[in-house]
Amino acid sequence: MKSKINKIKAVDFFCGGGGMSFGLQEAGVDVLAGIDYEVACRKTYEANITNAKFIHADVFELKEVDLQHSLKLKKNDDNLILIGCSPCQFWSIINTDKKKSEKSKSLLVEFERFVKYFNPGYVVVENVPGVLRRKKESGLEQFINWLETNQYNVHFEIHNTSDYGVPQNRKRFTLVASRVGEKKIFPRKVKQQKTVRDVIGVKNGFPEIKAGHQDDSDFLHSVRNVTSLTLKRLKKVGHDGGNRLDFSRDPELQLACFLNKDNSFKDTFGRLWWDRPAPTITTKFFSVSNGRFVHPNEDRALSLREGATLQSFPKSYKFHGSSHDSIARQIGNAVPPEYAKQIGLAIIENINNGKL
Repeated sequence: MKSKINKIKAVDFFCGGGGMSFGLQEAGVDVLAGIDYEVACRKTYEANITNAKFIHADVFELKEVDLQHSLKLKKNDDNLILIGCSPCQFWSIINTDKKKSEKSKSLLVEFERFVKYFNPGYVVVENVPGVLRRKKESGLEQFINWLETNQYNVHFEIHNTSDYGVPQNRKRFTLVASRVGEKKIFPRKVKQQKTVRDVIGVKNGFPEIKAGHQDDSDFLHSVRNVTSLTLKRLKKVGHDGGNRLDFSRDPELQLACFLNKDNSFKDTFGRLWWDRPAPTITTKFFSVSNGRFVHPNEDRALSLREGATLQSFPKSYKFHGSSHDSIARQIGNAVPPEYAKQIGLAIIENINNGKL
């Protein structure tokens, strides 16, 4: 069994800090390389992804033949997985500057170029649900048509990662295509969802801290500071799921932008629930005003390590960055490793079933 698993290899386009690569390695896949334009991800990727090469490249300029020579890849390799988890700000429903993210809307098309060249046994794409809602504009429709025309069995669907071992409600578009075997491949679901209580809190190795606490160790239990007025607001927010409505009747604490708008953005200043999966961990999970990112009972936002843990990174995962924001971006943009692992295990099972 192990010899078969070791033959499966992958190249991870838009690898970021390595969430997908790490999960695949945990499943038993040999990750050859991660490719990313953001050089800031290199140190994190190389610190955690064993024996994989970090290729700093702009996919718009990267040539297929150069990648082939660099990694000694073969065309039509049944045991090769090409993965494309491209940055997705342009197709996200979250308010972002679409002009800044304009270039990212064509990344799936660029990834398709490599798939056509190598014709790998397996293709994986993970992205925001928006690429499916606007599948013609995003290039997804054309890509799926090409895969099916070229004898790939294609599964694509919006999955919630909380069904796959991640303690977080995170809806993601996922495509798994295979031209090996006759069945479609589905990520493997787990029997029971994990909740916030299962992974963070004092009993899970997260000591109580206050807003502004800085942890210079690799554990990075560091948290953004808040103003005295914000701290007053947080003290009013009920433990275990409270939100900004808990201070909305206090003239000193109510935010002017929410006057007479009790039904708008209620998650702002909201606490996580202990016994539910966390909300989607975005790149701004360190801020109490950017979503439901307040600790269930401590008066502060989530720490860097708590955000990473809710993304299903192990506590031993080492993050490197020039700032708190830089590390938070790597965490929030990552594919949750546990979800990636379930994708990898499903592919391995498909390969092994075909060889038994």
